[in-house]
Amino acid sequence: MVLGLLLAPSALAGIFTPESGGSPNADDISALYEITLYIAIVIFVLVEGTLLWSLIRYRAGGPNDREPAQIRGNTPLEIGWTVGAALILVVLTVVTFLYLGDIEKPPATGPDGFQAAKGVKFASIDQPAPPGGGELNIAVNGQQYLWRYDYSAYGKGQLFDYYEMVVPINTTVTLDITSQDVAHSWWIPELGGKADAIPGHTNQTWFKISEPGVYLGQCAELCGANHADMRARVRALPVDEYEAWATRQRAGIAESKKLLAASREEQAAAAEREN
Repeated sequence: MVLGLLLAPSALAGIFTPESGGSPNADDISALYEITLYIAIVIFVLVEGTLLWSLIRYRAGGPNDREPAQIRGNTPLEIGWTVGAALILVVLTVVTFLYLGDIEKPPATGPDGFQAAKGVKFASIDQPAPPGGGELNIAVNGQQYLWRYDYSAYGKGQLFDYYEMVVPINTTVTLDITSQDVAHSWWIPELGGKADAIPGHTNQTWFKISEPGVYLGQCAELCGANHADMRARVRALPVDEYEAWATRQRAGIAESKKLLAASREEQAAAAEREN
């Protein structure tokens, strides 16, 4: 089994550190995690190395087997590990705050990103609005057991989709995440951290993708019998392809609404004839 995993590197993706590479905030989360992990590895090696060295050197029956000295305290050693632990915490705190700003604050949309969103008001509880006003805002609604994505219409007609979120590249995408039934959790590992979808509450997150591609994730909160099937998918397209997709999607929604209205009228007329 281990050999099979080694021969399939993709199976080990993100096993030690968070997946990243799709968005700047995901990269910062991964970098912060790796710094903490490497410091922890050094401490682990020092502590476990000392423990193993002591066990082997002073093992029973070995050349150094003797009654150990009863030491009641070592003031320099105790001061040293207390100060050392405090310094490690200070370093981790400083590094965390250096990265935290870029993780929380969405950047501006690139000059070649989607610009039709300019002028759209961005509603947020605690996440700052991206500078420049060029963000694409999408409302993410968790439902047992799928995701619904509502796009700001920008006066061009209703636009929404299920299962797959389609976004333009080089564009800051802000998400307003909620749920209509139970607690869910939106998570695309390569695009950033998890954001809970809670009924009656809105959480925010963001991402910005620089290259076209598909990014996969899943609901990360046990939400019912079909939780495992509640997958998430983000497809990033060049701006012109995104605009073409949005035009087709709006047209399809409008056509479906017309067909639905006609069907309801036919059913109403049929009911009247029966009466």
